[in-house]
Amino acid sequence: MLEAEMDEHLGYEKNSVAGNNSGNSRNGYGKKTIISDYGECEIAVPRDRNGDFEPKVIEKRQTRTDEIEQKIMQIPYAG
Repeated sequence: MLEAEMDEHLGYEKNSVAGNNSGNSRNGYGKKTIISDYGECEIAVPRDRNGDFEPKVIEKRQTRTDEIEQKIMQIPYAG
C-alpha cells in the first residue's frame, strides 16, 4: 500500500523511465514502529528525495494500528 501511495505521489511506478530527470525520486526507506494488539511491528516507509512524501494510510507520528485498520476498512474493494 505504501508503495502504491509513493507511485501516486511521484506520478510514476518504481523503475519506470518516466522517473528519469523528474525532479523527485525514491530515496530508500525509513523505519517506523507500529503498535498493535499483537505487539510491536517494524515497517519500512518509502522516502522521496524532496522529503515531501506523506503517506495517508500510515501518517507521520502515527503509531497505533486501530487508526490504520479504520482507514483500510474505508477503502473501496475493487474485486
